[in-house]
Amino acid sequence: MGGFFGTVSRIECVADLFYGTDYNSHLGTRRGGMATYNASDRTFTRSIHNLESSYFRTKFEPTLSRFAGATSGIGVISDTDAQPLVLNSHLGRFAIVTVAKIQNMDELEQHLLGQNMHFTELSSGKTNQTELVALLIIQGKTFEDGIDNVFRHIKGSCSMLLLTEDGIIAARDSWGRTPIVIGKKDGAYAATSESTAFPNLDYVTDRYLGPGEVVRLRADGIEQLRAPREQMQICSFLWVYYGFPTSTYEGRNVEEMRYDNGCMMAAEDDTEIDCVCGIPDSGVGMALGYAAGMHKPYQRAISKYTPTWPRSFTPANQSMRSLVAKMKLIPNRDMLNGKRMLFCDDSIVRGTQLRDNVGVLFDDGAREVHMRIACPPLIYGCPYIGFTSSKSDMELITRRIIGDFEGDPNKDLALYATTDSPQYKRLVEEIRKRLGLTSLRFNKLETLVKAIGLPKCKLCTHCFDGTGCCGH
Repeated sequence: MGGFFGTVSRIECVADLFYGTDYNSHLGTRRGGMATYNASDRTFTRSIHNLESSYFRTKFEPTLSRFAGATSGIGVISDTDAQPLVLNSHLGRFAIVTVAKIQNMDELEQHLLGQNMHFTELSSGKTNQTELVALLIIQGKTFEDGIDNVFRHIKGSCSMLLLTEDGIIAARDSWGRTPIVIGKKDGAYAATSESTAFPNLDYVTDRYLGPGEVVRLRADGIEQLRAPREQMQICSFLWVYYGFPTSTYEGRNVEEMRYDNGCMMAAEDDTEIDCVCGIPDSGVGMALGYAAGMHKPYQRAISKYTPTWPRSFTPANQSMRSLVAKMKLIPNRDMLNGKRMLFCDDSIVRGTQLRDNVGVLFDDGAREVHMRIACPPLIYGCPYIGFTSSKSDMELITRRIIGDFEGDPNKDLALYATTDSPQYKRLVEEIRKRLGLTSLRFNKLETLVKAIGLPKCKLCTHCFDGTGCCGH
């Protein structure tokens, strides 16, 4: 996936930009970049680093002095292309970052090449989608017109920040699949994917951009360039997994949602257990709510070793990802021994890591291991944002099992996605067996939607039930 941060200020903004971008690091693992504009000498400065073997702060901190004097800037943590890009065009000079997943890249690439345009920023031999977005923008008569051109042509999603010589333009995806939050403080405005970036930098949340809304940020205010659409399909998985606990989207805080989600699930669970534990990190908030709902103690029977181990899907190789996942989660044998444990986790994608973890829990003395999942089974791959590193729907444990059952992994998906249907029950039981669990329950879609607190037609739930734009 990815996240970005941009700020424009009356005074030097480099520290805010550096830390604000870093607060998006949980959203991506491959590349980080910053671009600034120094109004006094009218210069753009850009830097991009590979983050696959290190962290954003480690790579950028030693060279921050090169950005000195800048009063506006944008930064990005990306799982896709190298960015920001800096361009000179008939619209003026600008830098751009995107959080995007463009399904019709090949079609748009051929369309632009047919207009005698060219691409210079190849990423792993492929067209850089941020450059493609930039080329679509410069086809417009104005920045607003160019952004509208992007929204008309792409299939998928795209939110972006443009650093211009006259402030920062923030444009949220036309369906609002990914968020942009605006913050302000005395003499400065900021735009980011994660409101987590605001508190320690003394920004307060000013507003949430609506779907397709475009604004220009200057140090002294906001100018709306494009009004928001009414229809929205923000990704429900942001609250389930990707969002940092202290972040808020559409007025709904991530940690509060996870707590309420667990509490609601627990109200329907009469399993006899001794205690509840969350799988760090994203399962913890849910588990706290689950423990409260079941009136059982919360215990940290698993802890995450954070000083050296990065996120589990950082390595490209699946076996290395599994090794990292195993090494960073340390079970507490003294707390597990002889206990009937209920664990909460955000989701089951491949199931590989969870299966290995369950084996360790029993080996370390757990008498029973019950698993509760914050969302419904993932049946469909996501065409809109990159929330997993899966390259194919067949990497999903659900689709592999459906293929085993039906001889066709695409057969009767709607039935398997329907809670408590015979097909659904058979699927969940098979997952339970393969993972070696005492019991397994997934959340109901209705409960998840209620916990988020937005109407279902405002949420994208495609990965659970196959619906796209407002049910289509």
